[in-house]
Amino acid sequence: MSVIEEALAALDLETKVKLLSGKDFWTLPAIPEIGLRSLVMSDGPIGLRGIGWRPDDPSVALPSPTALAATWDPALARTAGQVLGQEARRKGVHVLLAPTVNLHRSPLGGRHFECYSEDPLLTGEIGAAYMTGVQEQGVGTTVKHFVANDAETDRFTVDIRVGERALRELYLAPFERIVGAGAWGVMAAYNGVNGSTMTEHADLQLGVLKREWGFDGFIVSDWTAARTTAPAANGGLDVVMPAVGDPWGEALVAAVRSGAVPEEVVDDKVRRVLRLAARVGILDGATPAVVPPSTLDGAAVAREIAARSFVLVRNEGDLLPLDPARLRTVAVSGALAADARVQGGGSALVQPARVVSPLDGLTAALAGEPTLAVPGEGSAYAAVLNAATVTYAVGADPRQRVPFAAAPQWSDITGVLRAAGGRELYRTPLRSAYVRWMGDPPPGVDPDEIEVLSLSARLTPAESGTHELAIVGFGEFVLTAGDHTLFEGPVYRANDESDVFRGAGERRFPLELTAGQAIDVVLTQRGGNPGFVSFAIGHAPPSPGPDALLDEAANAAAEADVAVVVVGTTEEVESEGFDRTTLALPGRQDELVSRVAAANPRTVVVVNAGSPVLMPWADEVAAILLTWFPGQEAGAALADVLLGAAEPGGRLPTTWPRRDADALPVTPTDGALAYDEGVFLGYRADPADPLFPFGHGLGYTEWAYESLSIEDRAAVVTVRNTGPRPGREVVQLYIGPSTPDASRPRRWLAGFATAAAEPGEAVTLRIPLPDRAFQVWDGGWQTVPGTYTVEAAHSVIDRRLTEPLSI
Repeated sequence: MSVIEEALAALDLETKVKLLSGKDFWTLPAIPEIGLRSLVMSDGPIGLRGIGWRPDDPSVALPSPTALAATWDPALARTAGQVLGQEARRKGVHVLLAPTVNLHRSPLGGRHFECYSEDPLLTGEIGAAYMTGVQEQGVGTTVKHFVANDAETDRFTVDIRVGERALRELYLAPFERIVGAGAWGVMAAYNGVNGSTMTEHADLQLGVLKREWGFDGFIVSDWTAARTTAPAANGGLDVVMPAVGDPWGEALVAAVRSGAVPEEVVDDKVRRVLRLAARVGILDGATPAVVPPSTLDGAAVAREIAARSFVLVRNEGDLLPLDPARLRTVAVSGALAADARVQGGGSALVQPARVVSPLDGLTAALAGEPTLAVPGEGSAYAAVLNAATVTYAVGADPRQRVPFAAAPQWSDITGVLRAAGGRELYRTPLRSAYVRWMGDPPPGVDPDEIEVLSLSARLTPAESGTHELAIVGFGEFVLTAGDHTLFEGPVYRANDESDVFRGAGERRFPLELTAGQAIDVVLTQRGGNPGFVSFAIGHAPPSPGPDALLDEAANAAAEADVAVVVVGTTEEVESEGFDRTTLALPGRQDELVSRVAAANPRTVVVVNAGSPVLMPWADEVAAILLTWFPGQEAGAALADVLLGAAEPGGRLPTTWPRRDADALPVTPTDGALAYDEGVFLGYRADPADPLFPFGHGLGYTEWAYESLSIEDRAAVVTVRNTGPRPGREVVQLYIGPSTPDASRPRRWLAGFATAAAEPGEAVTLRIPLPDRAFQVWDGGWQTVPGTYTVEAAHSVIDRRLTEPLSI
């Protein structure tokens, strides 16, 4: 008898059921009598937060999943997974709640940034590589959210109405690929599909996932997604999380004893949990699935992924890369240039040890001071010491809330937890005046003892005038500045789930300050929920007003050799928990771009957004670089790309629409959201006028597509670097019926591969053509015979070579 079967046989019904529910927010219970330690889960997908608040243990923050998919490089995705598996082990986490492989059905989806692509093949390949990298470190993954959780509006209750063919060919396909590659876990979504909520969906969880695909891992509910006892148990769900609101426990024991749930169903669930425990090394007597490899430099990997993910969508007159030796003045503008948005909002936020903003990265690079030593690039800028002056103007600030207090005007930022009577439980320095955790307080702190949470810091204003301090949070607060109490009372958010992710309401307070005269600021919160804490001190210095800010940016741009404008989304418009209402950039950022471009024809726009935005100014500017949410090394990678130390290696993983009306709807009608487009999603719908097409991206060199042939069900493609610089090309392979078929898209992605070459060098790639590329779902997978056109392409609309293939 195996270790797993022996452990299972030793458990009574109550203990087995106990093992299937969280004992708190993040963990499953230990069962010492069988040598089982507690299984710990934590959010991803770009960093490991851990199970509580640990300011002394920051997390690596990699670029967003949209950025990772934009590399079109499974090997790099595997490296990203290895970094996160390494981080999980360091933080004592056994299961990473990632990757998210729902599709980019609509750019209005609020969690778009956390998914990979509109294409199931690209999503599956990147997701499978990421999963493999994590699990190579002995850490499990949960591929999520199974299935069709492609938007946030009414996500707890919405019923997705999707045809069987689209469900199979598009939405289930990435899960099938990643489960087939060996995923140890899957997360069941909140939503329903065709009339059944996913945590109870026996046809999909039991019929497809476990039986048809042979999945031997565990299915865990999204947090609070499970709401029933017998229907969820009999529907294939294995583990309910978290402890709060658990519908199993004693109710599941009673259901087994009444015959409503067979005990063998419970045994199968426990067996899956024990199998996972064995794989991650927390079941005595079982050999872990893998031996972790050597460690990686997370910051270096973050920088590499960022640069490789940046998509250059416009480069008139070959403005980029900039020549540092010829630059004298660079005018940078945009609030996000100084306060970069490096990750998406929501449950997966992490706190990195540092963030390199675009302004900091460019300033350091142009001073000959690389912000991170990267092999082969450490002295890339040494020759241009003092070559350029970088000026900065806010120009336009899209943030609806004032930013959190942070250096350089703020110092001695400290967080303190106290018990009743003022006894200090914990004290820690902080990088910014922001406290947030979901789960446990710091180690050694009893959450029941926490009575007071406080932030204190010293503000030394750089300018005199009316500053604004702000409270961001919910609860009972006291805000003091020096000897003055600015606020004492309640700050509460609206009672809806989305507000958890939008953040609590903000209360602002004007304060007259004198430049150079320091003042101590303290924000204290009493009571609250120690399992979910989020509050901050905000600070805004005096402002001349929005019109004056625009004038300042335009005037600075007019005097500069080149202007760099950083625009993007904010947490108020792009985050988990709610969908976007428009793709337009918030605030007056569009006006900022137009003003700067009119003042300086050498304008580069850097778009810091996790998903598509509208660009009414696209034809007005010389260059546009999409940087997604680029992770902690954002500014360092941006400097690498703008100044030519690295090539922008990204290609679009999703079609960028030109107008709001081109985005599919995400708002349910009468509780249901119909996927009426069927299999005609994104580029498969053959949009006539996209802003930028699927697969598009410019590098810093040129490529000739020299030959395409079909050999043994593989496409053999030869490409040559005909430009002046080393480069990387993503060769995309599309196929479609040679005779138009109204029931099928005109073409679809069948494979891809990456070529790297020196100037003049040719590379030959062999890209397999899998059977699935020629099949449709019709009660089963059916090969459609006929003649197909195979196309080797730079993008879906830039197809270079074609070859017929008969099936």
